Amino acid sequence: MGVWAIVPVKPLRRGKSRLASVLSATERALLNQNLLLRTLQVLSQVEEIEQVLVVSRDSGALALARRHGARTLQERGDSRLNLALRHATTLLQMYHVGVMMILPADLPLLEADDVRALLAAVGHPPSVVLAPDRHGEGTNALVVAPPGLMPYQYGPGSFARHVAAAREAGVEPRIVERQGLAWDLDWPEDLEALRAMGVQDSLREVLRRTDPPSDSMERAHVFPKG
Repeated sequence: MGVWAIVPVKPLRRGKSRLASVLSATERALLNQNLLLRTLQVLSQVEEIEQVLVVSRDSGALALARRHGARTLQERGDSRLNLALRHATTLLQMYHVGVMMILPADLPLLEADDVRALLAAVGHPPSVVLAPDRHGEGTNALVVAPPGLMPYQYGPGSFARHVAAAREAGVEPRIVERQGLAWDLDWPEDLEALRAMGVQDSLREVLRRTDPPSDSMERAHVFPKG
């Protein structure tokens, strides 16, 4: 059916500004970089995914993604997420992709089985699968078959809006709730909660490392492929 994973990435040195009270700018940049690398590693373990497309206006993030086998799409100027995803959708339609999965790069507990659970929930097209954040407010994963089936509604309260958009398109969305999909990393309390959870070694590495990244943001061996 042709599955592409779309990973939107904010500029590595500007993302996670809500963590500024507990992490320096350099630490936040490294955290963003390591989370992206970990996401790419997880996606590489899912055989059903044919291509990974990283969408960003950060040339360093795009170069890093290409080093790890992903395709890349440069955002136009200061475009917002929903517009950037529409551009990605147009590209996927040109390649006749059957299933589009949108997954952010800031899910620190994400595992390959979480991604497989999303894909297993995809029904015969038209189909929509959603994974909410742990508060039931945001959208931490969205799978659409075919691409372009419904408008993107990212922003505050996006989960309810995506459910409504799917229904307006004539599809009852399937909901997947898993810890690896529900936990994102936006606020200092998120960071403290994750540190207290006894998570796997790779996540501890993401949270612990504070040595500064290179100017090009291409430290490529934080998460080597196994």
